[in-house]
Amino acid sequence: MSSPGANGEAPGSSVRPRISNVGGAVVGEITRRTLGLIAAAGATCAWSVGAPVTEPAAGRTHFDPEPYVNPELRRYISQTLMRTNFPLTEQSLPLIRKGAALIPAPVLPQPVWSERMIAGPANAPEVRIYVVNAGRSGDAKPAILHMHGGGFVIGVARSDIGTLQGIATALDCVIVTVDYRLGPETRFPGSLEDNYAGLKWLYANAAALGVDRTRIAVMGGSAGGGHAAMLAIAARDRGEIPLAYQALICPALDDRTGSTHQKPPYQGALGWTPEHNRFAWSALLGVPAGSAHVPYGAVPARLRDLRGLPPAFIGVGSIDLFVDEDIDYARRLADAGIAVTMNVVPGAFHGFDGIPGTLIGARFRTALIDALRAALRQNT
Repeated sequence: MSSPGANGEAPGSSVRPRISNVGGAVVGEITRRTLGLIAAAGATCAWSVGAPVTEPAAGRTHFDPEPYVNPELRRYISQTLMRTNFPLTEQSLPLIRKGAALIPAPVLPQPVWSERMIAGPANAPEVRIYVVNAGRSGDAKPAILHMHGGGFVIGVARSDIGTLQGIATALDCVIVTVDYRLGPETRFPGSLEDNYAGLKWLYANAAALGVDRTRIAVMGGSAGGGHAAMLAIAARDRGEIPLAYQALICPALDDRTGSTHQKPPYQGALGWTPEHNRFAWSALLGVPAGSAHVPYGAVPARLRDLRGLPPAFIGVGSIDLFVDEDIDYARRLADAGIAVTMNVVPGAFHGFDGIPGTLIGARFRTALIDALRAALRQNT
């Protein structure tokens, strides 16, 4: 394992949502992480820039992932490859964003949700947030601060509302999701500070929202999972807001994956590739992915001291590009005395839980909801 960069040594300042019946409660699928956001957009963009979507990205060789894929998911390999083999570059990014904006994002009639603009970080714009299932003053519901996926460069919080309505119903909780600024236009720590502004707003307005301040979790998938881990680190370091839990779903935690840390070909063949990862992390950090030095707090896997972080759920597929970094982060959390639930799904690729009607996806989502329910249960 490579050693962390010098900046990771010590704290500084500072597809459409669907609804499934899971575990007897209506639970929204976590479907609009990287794969969901760019499903149609990626294919459209690949054709637009002249790269057939059925061919590997430049520099990659043909590889048959089928023997490594869970049998239930094998019928989706061709479709997933169409969503995987597109170029993610500065040139293609505007087209991908336009395509992603065309993906429908329906919402449910209940629970209610609202859009708000809140104060942003110092010398930065206001931040848009969406509040799902706000309670009444005097309630004491748990709450989740959520961050959407999209490889640090794509996506909007609005697209996840339908998903989050299902989770809010299952857990009877309040959820706030943050429309943080994206790279490469905004480098780290811009997005972190936007998310921290959302967390501060949630904490400050807990009474009005019917939220129990002692039961606040952070959650996200893919890049959103990376953001959730970054936010948990910032909350610990700043000591202003206690967090009860962090739910990290197939999280992007290490910029070195696919750059200085090479992966076997079956990890990252489907859903999210090393090429995608290098571009995404470079766009966030403002330096090439895998650089010797990165900003403190930007790359959770590089943090040396994990003590004092909240308990965690980490879930990932065994052929996801992120599997090794996620397992290693869970191990290091456990070594630091942090309670952690690690769920590795055999033969599952990045975004597998967004495929409708699979038992493997339903079991994964049930595990996530069960972990959140147990973590946010009111102590009596």
